[in-house]
Amino acid sequence: MLIIGELINTSRKLIREAVEKKDGNYIQEIAKKQEEAGATYIDVNCGTFMQTEVETMEWLVENILQATDLPLCIDSPNPLALEAGLKKVKNGKPMINSITGEDERWNTILPLVKKFNSKIIALCIDNTGMPKTQEDRLRIADSLITKLTGEGIALDDIYIDPLIKPISAGQNNGIEVLSAIQKIMESYPGVHTTCGLSNISYSLPARKVLNRLFMVQTMARGMDSYIMDPTNKEMRGALLASQTLLGQDRFSRKFIKAFREGLYE
Repeated sequence: MLIIGELINTSRKLIREAVEKKDGNYIQEIAKKQEEAGATYIDVNCGTFMQTEVETMEWLVENILQATDLPLCIDSPNPLALEAGLKKVKNGKPMINSITGEDERWNTILPLVKKFNSKIIALCIDNTGMPKTQEDRLRIADSLITKLTGEGIALDDIYIDPLIKPISAGQNNGIEVLSAIQKIMESYPGVHTTCGLSNISYSLPARKVLNRLFMVQTMARGMDSYIMDPTNKEMRGALLASQTLLGQDRFSRKFIKAFREGLYE
């Protein structure tokens, strides 16, 4: 299970304030907390600083690397900011968030994937737009996987994001994604799937409950990576318990260890 810690994102008020004040200690603290909570990658996103994104990305990466040896997921729609961050990465195999099947995005991001030998999150979007059905997701995922592997990218480095839409906007939006995840993972042994979870609950009450339960449902369909807050005890607890029930925790060791450390009440 690959967990991409999502907290270093300047859309978050405290992170934005830390960047504005150049408070590197706070950024390092958040990076350490995510590592301690079980993150395997640290996501770095400063897209709200559009005018200074390149410089801000460099500053963030430099500070994060002082606090953790975890590899980084460089997250931006701006290829210049992506490259700036990737050039600073020293820990492990980097990840890029993200590429799509859209011509412009594909042509600007693919060279970076190759240049830095990175893992890549591939969103199920193409020139026709966002997917509406399971069939749309499967068609786009098939195209992305075929094109990426054709360019020499290993299946193990590809993370397909099926794009979650709010259940409030369509009662089948959850099951469409679940069905797509299962089909993708069955059709391409070795490929990975990932997502952020919060879209599923948009505009509904008790969002954390819906996010947590949807994570468990996606795990049962084969999803093996999440962009999430690993410091959230309820989410982490649900993830570890689900891994145990799905046979992904040998002798339940991780679950027992987490219980002994007080994760479960």
